[in-house]
Amino acid sequence: MAGLREDTPAPTEIKLHRKSRLLEISFADGKTFRLSYEFLRVHSPSAEVRGHSPGQEVLQTGKEGISINHVEPVGSYAIQLNFTDGHNTGLYSWDLLYRYGLHQDEMWERYLRRLEEAGASRTKANDPSSFGSRGREK
Repeated sequence: MAGLREDTPAPTEIKLHRKSRLLEISFADGKTFRLSYEFLRVHSPSAEVRGHSPGQEVLQTGKEGISINHVEPVGSYAIQLNFTDGHNTGLYSWDLLYRYGLHQDEMWERYLRRLEEAGASRTKANDPSSFGSRGREK
C-alpha cells in the first residue's frame, strides 16, 4: 500500500461519474483529475496486480467495460474501490491517486504497449483468458 506523503494535498471532493465511468478527484491545491475506472482497475495497488516484488506484476486484460460498484473510505488516507469484476483489494491512498493523476497519460501509454506486446486486449472478447485450450470461447 502506498503511504501518505506530507507534501500531498488532501482531497476536497471525490465523485463517481457512472455513465462516463470516471472517478473525479479534486485536491486542496486546486488540481482535479479524472481517472477512468479501467485505468484504476488495471493499475490497482493490490498485490494481485502488482505482485509482491518487482517483476511479479500481472498484466490486466479485458477490463475495458469495468465499473465501480462502491467506494469505501479507509481512515483519513485512502479509499477502497469495489469493481464489478469482484476486485476490491487495493487501497488507493491520496498520494497514489495524486501521482496517478499527474502521470496517467504516460502510465496509460505504457499499459497499452504492454497489452500489444502480450498480444492481449482491453476487451473481454479478445482476452486470451476467456478462451479454452483450443482457442474457442469458454
